[in-house]
Amino acid sequence: MPPRFFVGNCETALAAGTDFELPQAVVRHVHVLRLAPGDAVILFDGRGGSHAATLLELDKRHALARVGDHDATETELPFRITLAQGLAGGDKMDWLVEKAVELGVAAIQPLQTVRSVVRLSGERAQKRQAHWQALAEAACEQCGRNRLPAVAPVANLDKWLPAAGTGNRLLVSPRAVHSLPAYAAANTDALRAGGATLLIGPEGGLAPEEEDAALHAALHRRVTGPAHPAHRNCRARLPGNTERHAGRILMAVHAILHDKGVDHGTTR
Repeated sequence: MPPRFFVGNCETALAAGTDFELPQAVVRHVHVLRLAPGDAVILFDGRGGSHAATLLELDKRHALARVGDHDATETELPFRITLAQGLAGGDKMDWLVEKAVELGVAAIQPLQTVRSVVRLSGERAQKRQAHWQALAEAACEQCGRNRLPAVAPVANLDKWLPAAGTGNRLLVSPRAVHSLPAYAAANTDALRAGGATLLIGPEGGLAPEEEDAALHAALHRRVTGPAHPAHRNCRARLPGNTERHAGRILMAVHAILHDKGVDHGTTR
């Protein structure tokens, strides 16, 4: 498989039969991979499908590729999943973004919550958003997705709740009585039609008043994490393992979507 490169930030659109100037970030990556003129690559712009291409020219700061035919193959999940994730500390948020993209999440909403260790605002928040968006691009390159998930600006949970929209909006909580896999299995048609938003807290979980606010806003139904033999230690408060927990939840949803036989019991 030729290396894949995201080129969606370019002014020029990909078109079969044209010569395409690769952006600087891709040029640097091409050099790291020690590619040379004549080598095959795959280019995608994040809006669907990809193009086979061949490197024509390459120097220190410049690379030109001849764009081949469009391949409309998609690897997206049957319905749209938005991950609304409380900000996690350290490099956990990076891991969450990467794995969420690999597992098929269509959008990521970072949320400032009461128990978030990291506090982001202003320019620092904008830089982190740009960093996470770049991680999403890199994850798409690696996992074969051709549609780029958007990482939204950091928002406060109390401001985000009223604007969260409609549909299947699920609050992952240790106080729930229904498991996420059971909910997904019982509501497949609704999920395929309207997608789902999963609200997950940071390391300490959402504060009780935040859970109450989410439910009072009629935005979320409580569900627990996956009840799967490989996921028995999963809990929504995520003590020290936020990224692992969210990954397990997304894996459970992924299994449901691809009919891979997840245990549909509760975790209680």
